[in-house]
Amino acid sequence: MRPQRVLPQSLLSAAAAQEGLVSKAQCDAAGINKDAVALLIRQGRWRRVTRRVYDSDPEPVERRLRDDFHGHVRRRAAWLGMLAVPDGIATGACALALLGVDGLPSDLVPEAARPGGMYAAVGAGVVLRRYGSFADEPYRGRRIASVVPALAQALPLLSRGEAVGVLSAALREGHLDESGLEDLRGLLRGRRGAARVRCLLDLAEVRDGSTAETSARLSFIDSGVPPDGQQVTFLSGGVFLARVDFVWSLPDGRYVVVEIDGRAFHSGDAMLADDATRQNGLVATDRLVVFRFPAAKALDDGGRSVGEEMADRLTTLGWRPGSPVPSLIDLADAPGPRTP
Repeated sequence: MRPQRVLPQSLLSAAAAQEGLVSKAQCDAAGINKDAVALLIRQGRWRRVTRRVYDSDPEPVERRLRDDFHGHVRRRAAWLGMLAVPDGIATGACALALLGVDGLPSDLVPEAARPGGMYAAVGAGVVLRRYGSFADEPYRGRRIASVVPALAQALPLLSRGEAVGVLSAALREGHLDESGLEDLRGLLRGRRGAARVRCLLDLAEVRDGSTAETSARLSFIDSGVPPDGQQVTFLSGGVFLARVDFVWSLPDGRYVVVEIDGRAFHSGDAMLADDATRQNGLVATDRLVVFRFPAAKALDDGGRSVGEEMADRLTTLGWRPGSPVPSLIDLADAPGPRTP
């Protein structure tokens, strides 16, 4: 039996930095010609992904066991676009994935542009964007769109929830600030679908702690019960109780609290213990009415939404809109429930 060929370290290093992908040009530079590539594929060590791009991990993507699975899938799509397009510059959602912006869908379409919007033939499953000039930056020996133009390219192609989730994540994670938001408004002007997206910019919220919280907040707004406060810290006589996701102020002096449970994405005894401590501190007072929703329900498009459920509960409790609450509330100082 012929021994398996040992691949050059330079090619292995490139694959490791590119989510397992390598290009034909990189193979040629490492001395791996087309016959050697064909042999690697026949041996089941590599897979051909599209024209001029190969995967050094033969395991199907959907069966890969990784802690960062969704991030891996997004970054892999970005690298596929860059490697499949000559001189490819990652654009849109692919550039955002490489920049580490959260909230993106997992099933990104591999896309890239060439300098100056030049044309090139690309393989199946890859989109060549022919944008004009836009700001870009270096990334591991390649070029990717900078965050503001990448957002302008990506947002018109995302759903409302995805677009607001990405914008909120970009603000929360420091990729974007108020100045960048204004620049984004200018870049969106004149693009197809820009009017819809520019309206969504006002829905972005830096206080959203996760994509699930963004989805829940939009559901509350759509159901006519926008929160009176978000990321509110409760004290009792100066003693910390909890920092909660959403708050509504009731006319009788009580507060309704909603927590979005993140265990859809994280688990472990430490988090369970922390949740129990927070829950006990909140319900130990007659001033707070606490509801919890799993992240999966907040993100679910089917069935009864968290907004619809909270609208019914808040109506029963007598909530009325227009009573914003501060970010810090000491229950010992705030007016208590009024008795008839």
